[in-house]
Amino acid sequence: MRLVIARCQVDYAGRLSAHLPPATRVIMVKNDGSVLVHSDGGSYKPLNWMSPPCTLREGVADDGVAEWVVSATKSDDTLRIRLEEVLHDSSHDLGVDPGLQKDGVEKHLQELLAEHTSALGVGMSLVRREYMTAIGPVDLLCKDPAGASVAVEIKRRGDIDGVEQLTRYLELMNRDPGLRPVRGIFAAQEIKPQARVLATDRGIECVVVNYDELRGIDDPSLRLF
Repeated sequence: MRLVIARCQVDYAGRLSAHLPPATRVIMVKNDGSVLVHSDGGSYKPLNWMSPPCTLREGVADDGVAEWVVSATKSDDTLRIRLEEVLHDSSHDLGVDPGLQKDGVEKHLQELLAEHTSALGVGMSLVRREYMTAIGPVDLLCKDPAGASVAVEIKRRGDIDGVEQLTRYLELMNRDPGLRPVRGIFAAQEIKPQARVLATDRGIECVVVNYDELRGIDDPSLRLF
């Protein structure tokens, strides 16, 4: 991973356009090729980013200011970063990450829903588990009966943080022309009212799943082999 702290201006152009005026920020270039721009606030959500596959070209603008241009491979989206003053620039080998370890019930719930996607909706089919984005894996990537992509985030207890997490995944995934449009399903054994309101406002479907019923479907004692 490469970490750069710099006074920079950032412009994103593509399906959406966004401008960040000059300020001191942290730029992260990950080994998977993703580029993320963070401020000192706003928790863990980047101000702007480009998810892989993409290419990073370092150069100098006409006025002599160092400039990075990050271009998406599958679209015309570009992220242009003008580095007016670099305060820090370092690279670090983080090695192989073992990934997030879910608790037993939540992990098993993910496995059960991957095997029995009909619990999420009629005609739903699994594409893959742990679909990786630039900020982490979404639990399930599915297809609905019309062939549209569906991102599923699974929790034991669904609260606002889980909805926010799925919202960030959807923002990233909808930048990929090979996936979009991507809609979201927030699945949990229990979903708090505030989380349901927020999810509905953001166009995310809420599905309450019964863990015991799913376990019954998958009960090894009912199998012939």
